[in-house]
Amino acid sequence: MTMSSPALDTLDLGDPDTFADHDLDAFWRRLRNTAPVHWNPPVDGRRGFWVLSRYDDIMATYRDNANFTSERGNVLVTLLSGGDAGAGRMLAVTDGRRHHELRKILQRVLSPRVLNEVAQTVRANTRQWIREAVESGGCDFAEQIASRIPMTTISNLLGVPEQDREFLLSLTKTALSTDDEDVDEVDSEMARNEILMYFMELVEERRDSPSDDVISMLVGSSIDGVPLSDEDVVLNCYSLIIGGDETSRLTMIDCVRTLAVETGQWRRLKQGEVAVDTAVDEVLRWASPTMHFGRSVVRETELHGVTLRPGEIVTLWHTSGNRDERVFERPGDFDLGRTPNKHMAFGYGPHFCVGSYLAKVEISELLQSLRDFTTGFEQTDEALPIRSNFLTGFSTLPVRFLPDHSGLKEVF
Repeated sequence: MTMSSPALDTLDLGDPDTFADHDLDAFWRRLRNTAPVHWNPPVDGRRGFWVLSRYDDIMATYRDNANFTSERGNVLVTLLSGGDAGAGRMLAVTDGRRHHELRKILQRVLSPRVLNEVAQTVRANTRQWIREAVESGGCDFAEQIASRIPMTTISNLLGVPEQDREFLLSLTKTALSTDDEDVDEVDSEMARNEILMYFMELVEERRDSPSDDVISMLVGSSIDGVPLSDEDVVLNCYSLIIGGDETSRLTMIDCVRTLAVETGQWRRLKQGEVAVDTAVDEVLRWASPTMHFGRSVVRETELHGVTLRPGEIVTLWHTSGNRDERVFERPGDFDLGRTPNKHMAFGYGPHFCVGSYLAKVEISELLQSLRDFTTGFEQTDEALPIRSNFLTGFSTLPVRFLPDHSGLKEVF
């Protein structure tokens, strides 16, 4: 990997190779200091777009539903292709009253009160898988643990049969990111369509035979007396499976990779010097697995003297905002005891991640299992980075665990 820091006018944030080939820390710092509203010019016929890098500007844009909308897409892959087919129906790309009502429906099954039983299952699964990995000496953490925890959890909620989960996992990995240079946007679009078709079949099954799962709940839901259509249900299942798998999985991989290097922080966690809940927030800030979200300008507005015009694309870069020196003291330090820690890993405002509680549960249980069952761990081979202009992280992470024999005596 070439670790160079390109000039502001030569870098294309729409190209996944940009993130694979460059260390962008210095680039983001220059943007925050000298060009907080930066224009990424058109490339090869692809539209240009605005880039916001400062924490406060990103937060202000998230709050501003008058001048910005998510209904034309909320990630570069759809914004640059002309829009999102789920606009007005899928929670992430719906605004106004319908967004509010859809969110209320999903919160019925994703609130902390409702998810208590789910959290117990996450705990049992995570402890079992970490314990097995520690007893065996090591594993590819990304493949054998991080891929299983969120996919198992969200699949249980949706009622996805166990035999279909590996298939769905392979599709979610291709839909928005990949570790294979031969996979192009056509392959990613095909994967997204396959996910939609898969859920269409499940929705049809649930209409005939309802069950105790999220799909059945959505099938039986309505807004203003109008039942959700099959397409409404499918699109929101797609959003849940992508959001419930990708971000948690990538955060957990980054967490273990970072702790393997940051041995001082690992000792603080192991010895109980930092609260697990506090550590979870720093893990999320540090990983920032969702690099950006996007909006379209609805009404002409101005930011830092720059005029943003209707129809233009504005991208909000968490990966920069979570390192903003104006907000975070020593943002380049991984500090599990950091507080306050108002990171933006889950976005902000009306579109704050509806599954944030579940993601925190998964990361918390991972940290507690590592603390209880191992005295330390090390990366044993190179981690393979994903290729994406939306998500960041690694698809492989070979690690070796040192067992904590007192913790391994635990009987389930």
